[in-house]
Amino acid sequence: MSADQNVALKKVLKPIHLWAIAVGLVISGEYFGWNYGWGVSGTIGFLIATLIVTVLYVTFIFSFTELTTSIPQAGGPFAYAHRAFGWWGGIIAGYATLVEFLIAPPAIAFALGSYAHFLYPSLSVLQVAFACYVIFIGINLLGIKESAMFSLVVTILAVAELLLYIGIVVPHFSYETFVTDPMPFGWAGVFAALPFAIWFYLAIEGVAMVAEEVENPKKTISLGYIYGILTLVVLALAVMIVTGGITHWRNLSTIDYPLPAALGIVLGRNSSWTHLFASLGLFGLIASFHGTIIGYSRQIYALARSGYLPSFLGQVNAKFQTPHWALIAGGVIGCVALSLGTTDQVIILAALGAVVMYIISMAALFALRKKEPALERPFSVPFYPYFPAISLLLSLLCLVTIVYYNFLLSVWFFGGLLLITIIFLLTRNKSTTNHQ
Repeated sequence: MSADQNVALKKVLKPIHLWAIAVGLVISGEYFGWNYGWGVSGTIGFLIATLIVTVLYVTFIFSFTELTTSIPQAGGPFAYAHRAFGWWGGIIAGYATLVEFLIAPPAIAFALGSYAHFLYPSLSVLQVAFACYVIFIGINLLGIKESAMFSLVVTILAVAELLLYIGIVVPHFSYETFVTDPMPFGWAGVFAALPFAIWFYLAIEGVAMVAEEVENPKKTISLGYIYGILTLVVLALAVMIVTGGITHWRNLSTIDYPLPAALGIVLGRNSSWTHLFASLGLFGLIASFHGTIIGYSRQIYALARSGYLPSFLGQVNAKFQTPHWALIAGGVIGCVALSLGTTDQVIILAALGAVVMYIISMAALFALRKKEPALERPFSVPFYPYFPAISLLLSLLCLVTIVYYNFLLSVWFFGGLLLITIIFLLTRNKSTTNHQ
């Protein structure tokens, strides 16, 4: 074993860092991406979809917190499913989480490029997106404490900016505009919009990936999760509703910068407020981009450490105590995805990975309650078994609807899972399958 492999992750994170990582991971979802949901469901249809998904996430986070505090490992869902179901549970959870956290950053990088292009038309969207990968992988290589402090600063700025946006736009809100053409595609549109509603909250569970780097995981993790989900519910509903009352939803349903565009309608495209907001809007995107890089690197690290990926990806840098090869490998995959996909397709794929991971995690929660009743549970899910059952059923509903409306993308997703499973079965050894 090399010196690098003997080095452990550093335990330095406090509740405020976890709140910042939880909100920072997700907050770009309030800035862009969700508006594609209007294109398939209208304003009221999308509001219904968002309320369904909000119930899913509130019940999921309270349930997931029990798992994270009981088994505080960098693999997160992979560790829980492996413990509950063995190697096959680990593969499903690990693959689904990897897809979610590797595919979300390219969508955010696209939006960063689009915001920069909105401000400075001479900048190419893809050039800015690739530059973001280089810069933020570099920041993450420097250490988790430095990364967490960076997350805290940009997350506070991003939340403050959304509150400022809501304050500027509210006086111009029109109920008549909001309910114009409210459900043009009926209930079918509500179901088609579910992946875009998931984008409001997608990746909050990434807090689990830094569980090994938390000072007092038994108390700290639950606080970070609960304050995080409450912050996001308020921001998601407020941003969506006030924006929907500014102009007909069709005007904002196909672009990667809906909030600056809405401000441009209210204040004028050349207003200094519009330009200031578009500049500051980068903070929300940066917070999420930075957070998802932390998430994918810890997932790759945990899978490699357990023998599911090449072992060099499980090495930790001796100087900075960060999983350097995992960070770089995920960045290469993200840059390839950037070159191939469009934002709406990338969001749907990330949502598909997320709901599969939610399903296996909730199944693991039920299995571990039966299999290991004596397991120390510093946080117990309230209203058990109802909360995890609601989360599981709504996740299954989301999975069925995403597959139904996006069959070809789903074939690619599950084909990848099948391929990874076959490779694992052909190359596994006893130490891998018995790893706990």
